[in-house]
Amino acid sequence: MNRFSILVGDITQSDAEAIVNAANESLLGGSGVDGAIHAAAGPELLEECRTLGGCPTGQAKLTRGYRLKARYVLHTPGPVWQGGQSGEAVQLASCYRACLYLAKEHGIESVDFPCISTGYPATQAATVALRTIMDFLYENETPRSVRIVCHTEGAAKVWRQTYNFWYAGSKADRL
Repeated sequence: MNRFSILVGDITQSDAEAIVNAANESLLGGSGVDGAIHAAAGPELLEECRTLGGCPTGQAKLTRGYRLKARYVLHTPGPVWQGGQSGEAVQLASCYRACLYLAKEHGIESVDFPCISTGYPATQAATVALRTIMDFLYENETPRSVRIVCHTEGAAKVWRQTYNFWYAGSKADRL
C-alpha cells in the first residue's frame, strides 16, 4: 500500500509535512518523543504551546514545526495504560483520528506518527492505531501519506507483524 508505511528512524528528522508529538496534556514538553521534539524544534515551540491551554487526552492541537524539517507538529496526549479496562483503546484511537482529521482540515499531505502511548502493550497499541489509520485512509484522500516511525527495529517488527496479520490482502492494498 503506497499511502502507508512503517519505518525505523528518528521522528525529529522526518521530512513529512507534519509529525505527531506523543505529548502530555500540558503540551509543555516532557520526556521521550515529547522531549526530543521540543528540543529539536527549539524554544519557539514551547512558546507557542504555552498559548494553547493544554490538550485533553485523545484530542490534538497543531503548531508550527520551527527548527524541525516538518512544517507542523500535531500534539496529542495518549492514554496511560491501566490494564485495558478504562477506555484506553477508545482514547488511543481518538489520538490517531484527531491528528488525521486535523491534518485533513489543514490540507497536510504527509504525516509521520511515533508510537503513541508506548506504555501500552505493543501489539494492542499497534492494532488500535492501524485500524484507526487504515479506516481513515480508506475513507479520506488527505493525507496522501502516513508513516509510523518506530524508534527501534524491534518496535517496527511488532507493527509490521500486526499490519500483516490484519491487513495483508485486504482493502488496505487498494489504498
